[in-house]
Amino acid sequence: MGTLVVLAVVAGMVGLVVRSMIRDKKKGKSLHCGSDCGQCGGHCH
Repeated sequence: MGTLVVLAVVAGMVGLVVRSMIRDKKKGKSLHCGSDCGQCGGHCH
């Protein structure tokens, strides 16, 4: 039972990270360009 609880918590955290990355991408931010795609010449789109 404890394994299922830990698995659910980890899956929830991964889901939040993925959602955050998708939102940042839509806002024009990217980890590849130091969170500023304007500085990399648009190569992170």
